[in-house]
Amino acid sequence: MRRRIPSSTRVLPDGTPLQNRLLAALPAADYLRIAKQLRLQSTCVGTTFHEHGRRIDDVYFPNGGVFSITNRMRDGALVEVATVGREGMLGIGVFLGDRSGSGRTMQRVPDGAVAALAVTSFLKETAIGGTFREIMALYAQATLLQAMQCIACNALHDVSQRCCRWLLQIHDRVDADDFPLKQEFLAVMLGVRRPTVTVVLRALKRTGLISTRYGRICVLKRNRLEAASCECYAAIRDQFARLGL
Repeated sequence: MRRRIPSSTRVLPDGTPLQNRLLAALPAADYLRIAKQLRLQSTCVGTTFHEHGRRIDDVYFPNGGVFSITNRMRDGALVEVATVGREGMLGIGVFLGDRSGSGRTMQRVPDGAVAALAVTSFLKETAIGGTFREIMALYAQATLLQAMQCIACNALHDVSQRCCRWLLQIHDRVDADDFPLKQEFLAVMLGVRRPTVTVVLRALKRTGLISTRYGRICVLKRNRLEAASCECYAAIRDQFARLGL
């Protein structure tokens, strides 16, 4: 059964309901203090937030949508190293002491604005100690565990299983069964060429798990998609749940 991210009774500075899990987990007093420092930023597919090697001035808390952190190889090929939605943040490396982008961070699926927080404010808040720092530490741990699981997944599981995992992870982060996702983006996520993605999606369509049209994908059989995925989807989900995220 699909795990929906619960709605929050809190709102962002513009009155938009807060959906970001990390901010929603803060005690009321901490959230009110930090919310005063947030700036809302509208986004669209392809918006770049951080560039590899460049200084990070803001960290971001997605209120919806799906974001991708990619690395570029010497031959120009791109491969995704992390996926982030409203369960997390963009720029966790800053918390670990690195203010340079470790990869290119872009939006892949639109669904709401992001809340930006200046790095100077972020570092000041995490230096205080308390709940905000604890939540950032848990998220950093969850991100590391997710990366470890994805490395194992990419090495051991076939592209069809990995595709199902990515589709499930995107599905978890949006409030609709139908969402925009270009095949070239999915190819980057999987680290394969676009023709390979076309073959995999056609197979999933034939078995009735999904449908596709005009750069969009619709999940038709969630339970069967989970069954077709590898064990890594549940492992990553359970790691976040175990840490309370």
